[in-house]
Amino acid sequence: MNREGFQSRLGFLLVSAGCAVGIGNVWKFPYVTGQNGGGVFVLFYLLFLVIMGVPVLTMELAVGRASRKSAVLGYKALEPKKSKWHIHGWFCVAGCCLLMMYYTTVSGWMLGYFFKFAAGSFDGLEGEAVDGVFGTMLASPGEMGAWMAVTVLVGFLVCSFGLQKGLERITKVMMLGLLALIAVLAIHSLTLDGGLEGVKFYLLPDLQRAAEAGMGNVITAAMNQAFFTLSLGIAAMEVFGSYMTRDHSLASEAVRICSLDTFVALMAGLIIFPACFSFGVQPDSGPSLIFITLPKVFLDMSGGRLWGALFFLFMTFASFSTVIAVFENLQANCIDNFGWTRKKAAVVNCVFILVASLPCVLGYNLWSDLHFLGGRDVLDFEDFLVSNLLLPLGSLVYLLFCVSKWGWGYDNYLAEANAGKGLKLPRWMKPYFQFILPVLVLAILIQGLC
Repeated sequence: MNREGFQSRLGFLLVSAGCAVGIGNVWKFPYVTGQNGGGVFVLFYLLFLVIMGVPVLTMELAVGRASRKSAVLGYKALEPKKSKWHIHGWFCVAGCCLLMMYYTTVSGWMLGYFFKFAAGSFDGLEGEAVDGVFGTMLASPGEMGAWMAVTVLVGFLVCSFGLQKGLERITKVMMLGLLALIAVLAIHSLTLDGGLEGVKFYLLPDLQRAAEAGMGNVITAAMNQAFFTLSLGIAAMEVFGSYMTRDHSLASEAVRICSLDTFVALMAGLIIFPACFSFGVQPDSGPSLIFITLPKVFLDMSGGRLWGALFFLFMTFASFSTVIAVFENLQANCIDNFGWTRKKAAVVNCVFILVASLPCVLGYNLWSDLHFLGGRDVLDFEDFLVSNLLLPLGSLVYLLFCVSKWGWGYDNYLAEANAGKGLKLPRWMKPYFQFILPVLVLAILIQGLC
């Protein structure tokens, strides 16, 4: 059976970037930047994206493109005889499932808030009443479950139409819409009174402010954010490598994906920081920034209902582009490993994710007393397993598979990565890939588990 492929290079880049562009960019990046002193953090983030993010991304894509298969069979096609690297492929599938068990709920929150703003549910609310909207939603398993179910059902419906007619066509529209919304929202934020101070805080490096946050903390946070923003380590990107042509080198494509991903993250900051400074709101208010702090900011603005609706539409596009990309990965694994049709894979995975997502939904209400490691609730525990364990550990496995003699091997990886037109990875980087990069990834893994 012939492997599906993208209709165009733009389709590949937008789908791959859509997988990377998610809640981490538009929710986590701004508040982590705020907590770590602004501009200096951004500089370190960009540095680590180049020296860590791009190389590991080329490795996932290389395994996919060379094998033309999803995670498990991709490893099997390339690994030395009698080796067991392919076992990690099943951990990748588990990681994608675990990610979707809470990501669909958060994506549902974004969708719910878009409809709340669009319908005028926030009109006339002030202070604690605005906070109460989020609390009321969390306390209602029916409401949260409904938004989660819409996200899952629509996501698998899109994927059931195929790579080109479903995922590529819808993601193109969403990503282009997302980029247009970013531009409109950023321009609006920059025109607010006092907004320029927010831009200075965000983009002008201030060593004193970074020192107050702790330079070690700033560097570590930047390394983590640069690494996690690309969703590496659970084969979410590998499957898109399997659909690629060999017309362009993987370094070129990885740089383009990272650039688009970073552009969205930086622009999200240009939306949020000027708005926060204009209305005297702390930009480091953590996860509550999106659902509690920003709605108050929008309500203080002229035309706040419109700006709030547009912002949460942007957030919905960002999160849903990741959802359907990971759903495609789950489907591809079922099609490759079990010989299922695309429609059967969509139905079975849809039912599974709907059921598997319920603990996260119930974790804020009926199961609110349920806590795990370190007192974490269901969502935080699932996120901890994915972000702190499976992503860095999986990336380390991909890295060692591509650069060690016990795996696919550096020469094979380099030949695949450099096939096609564009940016080439130099052979002299082998010692960095073999000895330094694994230590950096291992440092992230250890720090995340401590």
